[in-house]
Amino acid sequence: MKKITFGLILLTISLFIYGCSSNNNNPLATGKAVKSATFNNLTFTIITTDGVIKRADPEFTLSITDSGGKPVDAGALSLNFFMPAMGSMSAMNTPATLTTTGTPGVYRGKAKIEMGGEWQLQIAFEGAAGKGKTTMSVTVQ
Repeated sequence: MKKITFGLILLTISLFIYGCSSNNNNPLATGKAVKSATFNNLTFTIITTDGVIKRADPEFTLSITDSGGKPVDAGALSLNFFMPAMGSMSAMNTPATLTTTGTPGVYRGKAKIEMGGEWQLQIAFEGAAGKGKTTMSVTVQ
């Protein structure tokens, strides 16, 4: 009886650990692409859980892949949400905070976006994958 109880407890713990760790190993597993841009054979893709960037404090994933779809570590990386001046409203810049994940080329991001509308994502990188800047338009809801 003790062996069966011990076996069930061990199985339950193993399943719990597997379930908790499977999404952490692949941050892209549950997301939908919002937008992609290609620069120098690298593709930069913004991903959220529902495929939409929402104002306030959105969380997102930035994936960088080569032309074959393999993740690429871009080295030093920055991402800025930019909205140009319109009428009496001045231009807005909202830098994102990016953190690395366990997967090279996959970064978690967060930004404090004050309003919805059309924004330009300005991405700059410098590292083993080269140096460059790219932009893409996104709609923030």
